[in-house]
Amino acid sequence: MNRLINASALTVALLFSTAAFAQDPVYIGRHQSSSEDVNAIMQLTKDFRAALMDKNVKQMSTLVFSSDILFASPASAATVKMINDKEDVNFDGVPSGGYGKFAQFLGSTRGSIEERFYNIKITQDGHLAWVIFDFEFVQDSKVARYGVEAWQVLKTAGDKWKILSIVWSSHDAPK
Repeated sequence: MNRLINASALTVALLFSTAAFAQDPVYIGRHQSSSEDVNAIMQLTKDFRAALMDKNVKQMSTLVFSSDILFASPASAATVKMINDKEDVNFDGVPSGGYGKFAQFLGSTRGSIEERFYNIKITQDGHLAWVIFDFEFVQDSKVARYGVEAWQVLKTAGDKWKILSIVWSSHDAPK
């Protein structure tokens, strides 16, 4: 009986593995992209960095789709569980106020700030694109945090690329 079950399980596993290696449809991996749009998206990253370094809140606001965009470094599952258990059963790990709080920080921070981007990867498909990169957040010439950042960007009706969301991981400064 066990041999029959084992043989059946092996057959099912082989069928699933064969399906996993089946030929992808020809349209998979084909994205509508242009070098002009990719260059404009890369310029958006440069404009973001410049507005941040200049602490130009108004300029920064021109780069985002709206003030209500998702702009957060979500808490880890362990942190969410700890807060749910001890303080707030409704805490989901995504802080509220995202972009607005960032704009306030940008306008009120003393000293120098900078975000350095590394390994930028842009995937565009028509009017949507994803920008993913490694980053360092630098305050007063010292790395304060680092991680991976992901933007969703949207090409608006006015043919301008705007940031639709920003989400990032965050690690304390390297020792």
